[in-house]
Amino acid sequence: ALRVRRRVGLLPRLLLLTFLALLALAVALVVVLVVKPRRPQFDLNQVSVQYLLVAPPPAAASPAGAYLSLNITLLFTAVNPNKVGIRYGATALDVMYHGVPLGVAAVPGFEQPAHSTRLLQTRVIVDRFNVLQADAQDLVRDATINDRVELRITGDVGAKILVLGFSSPKVQVSVDCAIAISPRSQSLKYKQCGVDGLSV
Repeated sequence: ALRVRRRVGLLPRLLLLTFLALLALAVALVVVLVVKPRRPQFDLNQVSVQYLLVAPPPAAASPAGAYLSLNITLLFTAVNPNKVGIRYGATALDVMYHGVPLGVAAVPGFEQPAHSTRLLQTRVIVDRFNVLQADAQDLVRDATINDRVELRITGDVGAKILVLGFSSPKVQVSVDCAIAISPRSQSLKYKQCGVDGLSV
């Protein structure tokens, strides 16, 4: 008899939980239809070069390597086109040369109000990174002869839309930028970015 009473007592709780779950789903659907959330924009806006140096290895060392030192500042623009706020998660964007990871551009998480634009600055510092073999030969040639060192900045930025204190499932924005830096003038020569495969 005690087991039957426990089962009977559980039934109203299960019904209540099911009702609340359905109610939350219905509210979420209504909010999505009313708010019509749009994907946020996260783009590389500006690159400032403080320092770039490519040094061949010492004569006593292996000739197959080269050392790259780099100090650049990246300025990103985050645009929220929605009627509600957005919460961005912390992001780490990879900085690469010919597919070889050199460093990371770290962007902290933040919240952004509706219909707003925010500038975010981060710095990438590389201290005598040893680039080996064929990539090292390309790097020395790019720096000394072509005066053009091409880098790629890539990664995913995660964001959630905030509605009435609740957050939506994560929306990812892919950042993929190609930049070219002149070691002689210590300046940016070229920048092209694509977001989700679209040129911007």
